[in-house]
Amino acid sequence: MQNAPLRPLGKTGVEVPAIGVGTNRWSYGANDAAVFETYQALVDAGGGFIDTAEVYGFGKSERLIGDCVRKDGRPVFVASKFAPFVARTSARQLLTALDASLARLGLASIDLYYVHFPFPFADLGGFADGLAEAVKSGKAKHVGVSNFNAEQMRRVADRLARSNIPLAANEVHYSLAHRNPETNGVLEACRELDVALVAYFPLASGRLAGPPAESRPDKLDAVRRALAEVAQARQASQSQVALNWLLERDPRVIPIPGATKAHHARANLGALDWRLTDEEFAALDAASAPAK
Repeated sequence: MQNAPLRPLGKTGVEVPAIGVGTNRWSYGANDAAVFETYQALVDAGGGFIDTAEVYGFGKSERLIGDCVRKDGRPVFVASKFAPFVARTSARQLLTALDASLARLGLASIDLYYVHFPFPFADLGGFADGLAEAVKSGKAKHVGVSNFNAEQMRRVADRLARSNIPLAANEVHYSLAHRNPETNGVLEACRELDVALVAYFPLASGRLAGPPAESRPDKLDAVRRALAEVAQARQASQSQVALNWLLERDPRVIPIPGATKAHHARANLGALDWRLTDEEFAALDAASAPAK
């Protein structure tokens, strides 16, 4: 990876690229060549934090990433996720799924392995024990959770701590259009526990990149206007401004925007070339503040 800014992955002692990439859409259609071009552009720009999951394209995303890793050859940081569907909630089933993910990726060990979501009524202690065993076996270097609330995070972190394993990250939906982690306790829990907050949908699936609506304004218009004003002043894109806001929000936040083309990847990583002023951050903060 190039000398792009890095961020700590919680208290693991490891640092990762400050902006990564979400790869759910990499499994759509016959786009394998475009995926490899995008992958190369990411690594060229220092964005080699690659986030996938076993459910993305029913394993296709993992297989494509494995192909990219082998063809490119440069070191990257790969994260994937276990999906705890009905009757798939034991530590043994998590470890079996991890083996399958490693086989698709062509890796002996994964850098970060998450539980994808907290299935209702599931035994969080069992999940934590499975994650701990994944680390002890050497099949996962670090472990995390995704879409867990603050109380669930704490329970998993406490259980992992029995094995002297830190909870590395909680991957949640977070953007200027969706600031729930600030009000539901997740961001505060990440600060308290020293856990990275990996932000998916940081560009609100592209809704932050467009111009304000002219005929039928929506609730994001004020945000898009504020983004456009900063973007124009900085000769940057609205997406870069939105990513910058997340980076400035807290040093634990690591956005993982999707990118399916090389120029998208390069544009996203371009957000690391500059920083918002306090005034610009405050303007975006005010425009996107949740309604009281």
